[in-house]
Amino acid sequence: MPNPLLMAVSRSTRTRRLITAAPVTRRVVDRFVAGEQVDDALAATRRLVGEGLHVSLDHLGEDTRTTAQADAITAAYRTVLGRLGDTGLADRAEVSLKLSALGQLLPDGDRIALEAARVVCAAAAAVGTTVSVDMEDSSTVDATLTAVAALRADFPWVGAVLQSCLRRTEADCRDLSGPGSRIRLVKGAYAEPASVAFTDKAEVDAAYARCLQVLVAGQGYPMVATHDPALITRTEELVAQTGRAASSYEFQMLYGIRVPEQHRLAASGRTMRIYVPYGDDWYGYFMRRLAERPANVAFFLRSFVSR
Repeated sequence: MPNPLLMAVSRSTRTRRLITAAPVTRRVVDRFVAGEQVDDALAATRRLVGEGLHVSLDHLGEDTRTTAQADAITAAYRTVLGRLGDTGLADRAEVSLKLSALGQLLPDGDRIALEAARVVCAAAAAVGTTVSVDMEDSSTVDATLTAVAALRADFPWVGAVLQSCLRRTEADCRDLSGPGSRIRLVKGAYAEPASVAFTDKAEVDAAYARCLQVLVAGQGYPMVATHDPALITRTEELVAQTGRAASSYEFQMLYGIRVPEQHRLAASGRTMRIYVPYGDDWYGYFMRRLAERPANVAFFLRSFVSR
């Protein structure tokens, strides 16, 4: 589970100012974030596609508090999707979005975020690519899955994200593993109470394996988002047992993490998609990446010591 202290720090305005102002931070952030501008995102996408990888672009932003912010993020997605179409990258790159970035927390936010997501999905359809809707903390799961169901009425390829750390997720996998359903399975990067989530790493891993079995045995399109070697091996075992074709599922990893393994899986004929965040609102995402793995924290601290 994510480090609770770092998750608390991620919500601290004072700490945010200190970290974002430190010159060394930029060097470390560059490991996990493609850049702040759409050109940076496209350059990273072009490089990764050239290496045989697929991409999911995330324009960073969450907890939007004004309609102007929501409109700006919606416009940013339309821009990047148009650029993907113009550059011929849309067949290998989709976008991921958070409903909170599109205004879900505003008054009447569910409607506002859904309408904005429809605009993004229409822009994706126009260039021949897809959209996945990221999952956020447990309080948003029902609203997010309701929005995904509404979007799929017009855009059946919309992807949903489920977090194995949540106790409800195995049942959600069963409900959502129908024909054509694109489901990204992640462990989860939010600090959650024990009443709704597994808090022990071994429990989260075991829950992931159970959810994975449901998805691979189902009729949907599993998107196996993990850096865990044991879970990658387990995926391949389940695929072999069920006779799934290589084109009927994919692996996903985060930008900058386990890069040699990304290349190994792609070279073996698997679809390997890299989740590529970009934008200037990178702090929350960056802190969650630190909270997930002690090795990331060590990398960050070494950068300060060696500057």
